[in-house]
Amino acid sequence: MKLIIEKDYQSMSRVAANLLLGKMYNQGRVNLAITAGATPKGMYDILIPEVKGRDYLSNVHFYNFDEIPIRGSKLGVTMQHLTDLFFEPAAVPKENIHELNETNWQEQDQRLAEAGGLDLILMGIGADGHFCGNLPGTTHFGDGTSRVDVDEKMRNLLTGEVGGDKTKVPDFYVTMGPRSVMQARQLVLFANGAKKAAIIKQAFFGPVTETVPSSVMQLHPNLTVILDEEAAAEILPLLD
Repeated sequence: MKLIIEKDYQSMSRVAANLLLGKMYNQGRVNLAITAGATPKGMYDILIPEVKGRDYLSNVHFYNFDEIPIRGSKLGVTMQHLTDLFFEPAAVPKENIHELNETNWQEQDQRLAEAGGLDLILMGIGADGHFCGNLPGTTHFGDGTSRVDVDEKMRNLLTGEVGGDKTKVPDFYVTMGPRSVMQARQLVLFANGAKKAAIIKQAFFGPVTETVPSSVMQLHPNLTVILDEEAAAEILPLLD
């Protein structure tokens, strides 16, 4: 595991942006799975002017690694966020965006294999240790891309993701499972803020267990973890 600790959110976002840009500059097809949410916003703000209008980056293809369908909407939560945060402002060509959704999830692992596999997956981490849509108790380490049924507890959690309207919450969502994620050539996880400090310690300095799903990443041969000082607070004593 390569551990990068930066002073603050802006510095952390710059490191993540540089890492992604370095991968984009590779020759040949580059396949990246990227994350939505609050954590990557600063990174995307840095990336957008570096990517927009750069024809030499036409070799870069983008994937989402999970999706929560929204009843009555064409795009799900993840793709809508990625479109607003990055794809649209960076003018990423539609042919370079490969959507995972509720209709094609069963083909996801095969089409990734046919495209040459993922070169890098950029992820965040939940306070419960989840990554992608792999929450504790929903998937197992051996699972590929999966459909996860939404129970009442999950329905309440997802209501905020669909704009607060519980009637739009789907009966299931789809996610690349741990096995699918671990097949990528490089994993990058980033986190910021004191609220992530405890789970960072559990996930990357504790036992590998399905009760903390992201702990499985300890077994990946090319894992990079990018943190700000607040998120790294509980592991700093372990690094002395």
